[in-house]
Amino acid sequence: MNKKQQKTLKKIFAKPTRADIAWNEVKSLLAACNADVSEGRGSRIRIVLNKQVLNLHTPHPQKELKKYAVELVREFLTNTGVKP
Repeated sequence: MNKKQQKTLKKIFAKPTRADIAWNEVKSLLAACNADVSEGRGSRIRIVLNKQVLNLHTPHPQKELKKYAVELVREFLTNTGVKP
């Protein structure tokens, strides 16, 4: 995991929950964690890591995740053992 991905991880775990985290940054972080990211219909995304599954919608038209999505990603990463 490079420094930018580590910075993204810290943003995800920051309190209060941030709303300025770009989807591309999160996708890069998940790739560094060897997560399987697959696209479904429309904007659906399925993320699988360590037998845990997270289903999300990619943000559109903006590029940043909404706060509830950041909280879902935070919980998912915690459940899979990824912490800052």
